[in-house]
Amino acid sequence: MAAGGGGGGKSDDFQPFPVKDQLPGVDFCVSSSPSWPEAILLGFQHYLVMIGTTVIISSILVSLMGGGNVEKAEVINTVLFVAGINTLLQTLFGTRLPVVIGASYAFVIPTVSIALSRRYTYIIEPHERFEHSMRDVQGALIVASFFTMIMGFFGFWRIFARFFSPLSAVPLVVLTGLGLYAHGFPELARCIEIGLPALVAVVFLSQYVTHLIKSKHAVFDRYAILFTIAIIWVYAEILTAAGAYDHRSPKTQFSCRTDCSGLISGAPWIRVPYPFQWGRPSFNAGDVVAVIAASFVAIIESTGTFIAASRYASATPTPPSVLTRGIGWLGVGILLDGLFGTGSGSTASVENAGLLGLTRVGSRRVIQIAALFMLFFSVLGKFGAVLASIPLPIMAALYCVLFAYVASAGLGLLQFCNLNSFRNKFILGFSLFLGLSIPQYFNEHLLISGHGPVHTRATWFNIVMQVIFSSPATVAIIVAYFLDCTHSYGHSSIRRESGRHWWEKFRNFSTDTRSEEFYSLPGNLNRFFPSF
Repeated sequence: MAAGGGGGGKSDDFQPFPVKDQLPGVDFCVSSSPSWPEAILLGFQHYLVMIGTTVIISSILVSLMGGGNVEKAEVINTVLFVAGINTLLQTLFGTRLPVVIGASYAFVIPTVSIALSRRYTYIIEPHERFEHSMRDVQGALIVASFFTMIMGFFGFWRIFARFFSPLSAVPLVVLTGLGLYAHGFPELARCIEIGLPALVAVVFLSQYVTHLIKSKHAVFDRYAILFTIAIIWVYAEILTAAGAYDHRSPKTQFSCRTDCSGLISGAPWIRVPYPFQWGRPSFNAGDVVAVIAASFVAIIESTGTFIAASRYASATPTPPSVLTRGIGWLGVGILLDGLFGTGSGSTASVENAGLLGLTRVGSRRVIQIAALFMLFFSVLGKFGAVLASIPLPIMAALYCVLFAYVASAGLGLLQFCNLNSFRNKFILGFSLFLGLSIPQYFNEHLLISGHGPVHTRATWFNIVMQVIFSSPATVAIIVAYFLDCTHSYGHSSIRRESGRHWWEKFRNFSTDTRSEEFYSLPGNLNRFFPSF
């Protein structure tokens, strides 16, 4: 009474905000949907967001394999085609969350090691070298996919998730977003005169315009990505046409000009990707082990994305059985990557999970529409190539906002934990610090020495260590999960302090009635594939 009366305020001004199993303020949850015109526009926006990562990864890998613009355009179309299929499978039969399944940075290191292998030194013709490299990658992905499917469909990931707590989930989700910082402002700064205006535009449109105009309809904040890309892309076209980059370095021209990607000229008008289009896959034991390590990292990072997507879709915490089901279907996605020859494995897209938070639309239907756009533009190659030629600094500016939303979803899980506990403070701080520090050490050592800090005669082992310890989210969850399960674990207060008691009611699928609304399979398939 004294506290409330002294300042003239109410006594509840000094009460903490209540803990929420479901995130409030979301306009459309996972099982609801906006009108069809809105859903189509939002789906197209999700498609545009996932293009950037697809182009970046494909461009890096294809050029190292020996491919040119034609091969790059075909691989990008293949990645989009498979991503569309995988996204539909994940939203229909996997976690049922509104997540896009696309290319993963986790597979870049093993794929690059395959592309630069000495076994191709005798091949002079570039296209032949590209096909041989791609076949080796395909074989490794096919075998590695069974590891992911076993982890998922056989329930091994469910065992891990049952001991999961909000405390250990915080570093995982936070660094799933923050761990991609190198693809934000550093990529934006490759063409600062385009990237910086794009960053200012997306922040202004999404966070300020609605409050300034005070409109009842969420237009600028919901479609901030579309407006930003349209405005800054036109601006970049004007700079290119005016000759602003005519006498700049080739590196600057590639980043800034709108006519340097080579995708439009290299893309076919119509082409349907098909399995084994590069030839029969080949298998190498060392490559397989390295790609399995990348698959493990993809499982970790996808789990962090699933948790963020469940928050922004206003769903309840994902039951372990649903998480393991999603990982199983992620394995199916990696198998399709190997069969079609995408050059990289799949993971849940972090940027698209961030877009759920930006738009406050967590609708499953919107993501399924985005998957249809992926399939459509992957077949109509020229049209898809036009959109894929958006300057990458523009996409990097968008990632600065979208990755941040995923990181903030992880910070939101702190509401379940006791932040006055010194045990919790140590686990959070230590796992976050090592999650950033160890990958930084591994990446710097690789850049300076040309090889990772683990440098033995077994090349496959070196790559495995580099892949695992280059992932901030993977390092963070290893540290946080181990400490949370061992540090003072038998103490009576640990269950409450770590927030484990908040998630216990979601340990089993049937314990909370809301789980069926958000996660049950379509067509009453739960009768044949029950969740435990």
